[in-house]
Amino acid sequence: MNAWQGAVLREMGLAPLWRLRTGKPAAEAEAAPATAEPSRPTSATSAAFATSAAARASISPSPGSPPSPPPRAQIPRPPAIQAAAPPPVSAPAAPMIDAERAARIATLDWTQLEEEIRHCRACPLCERRQQAVPGVGDHAAQWMFVGEGPGAEEDQRGEPFVGQAGRLLDNMLAAIGLKRGENVYIANAVKCRPPHNRTPAEAEIAACQPFLERQIALVAPRLLIALGRPASQALVGRELNIGAARGKRFERKEIAVVVTYHPAYLLRNPQDKGKVWEDLCFARQVMKTETGQGA
Repeated sequence: MNAWQGAVLREMGLAPLWRLRTGKPAAEAEAAPATAEPSRPTSATSAAFATSAAARASISPSPGSPPSPPPRAQIPRPPAIQAAAPPPVSAPAAPMIDAERAARIATLDWTQLEEEIRHCRACPLCERRQQAVPGVGDHAAQWMFVGEGPGAEEDQRGEPFVGQAGRLLDNMLAAIGLKRGENVYIANAVKCRPPHNRTPAEAEIAACQPFLERQIALVAPRLLIALGRPASQALVGRELNIGAARGKRFERKEIAVVVTYHPAYLLRNPQDKGKVWEDLCFARQVMKTETGQGA
């Protein structure tokens, strides 16, 4: 490059121009980097490096896999809550009977007793009745039939067993040579009609129990015929299964008791009329045993 070219380059800001140096051949220049490579570590250094690398590999996750989460702290479980045992269910208490009221009723004669029944307000049945129904028949009868309670027609007329069930009862009496009003007294366990002719409740039977007790004491029958479950409960003092109690002789204060189905039940189940006929024949045999001569 001449002086003029150098001046031009300087004016353009490109000076100084580097010149190719002459000296070592190209092959030697290419070999030079090889001599500049650092020396390899000794075997001890390599072992230490390998141990360190293995330790790092055991700690750090492999490339491409998500890091393992830190161990979750163990949270102690709360103690299990034991459900409290429900309180024992006690059996319903037996209906209470007013001893003072029962003692007073036990002293009444027929007129006083029927008046007491008609004005009774000892249980809620009095609130919906048309009238109370004391009983009907021979006051010195040997046969006493006890039903459940008045129905709608009995509630209107004030006499037990005057509806369709009453007509069936009259037929039952006639089948064994009996007749309403002749050596027969008819009453009910409860004296007021239960709503919708439902079965009397225990408390209702208990409220009327002194009336029935006094009726039995005044009539002094030789045989009591319980017509249906509530009547048998009132006479025997415990609930009975009618099917299982049939054909058995029970006692109530030394008075014989025979259990059979209620006439209203027979209206719904006429196929059981034969069973009632058997019960009436059994009752007639019991009466013969009680009197020694029959009805």
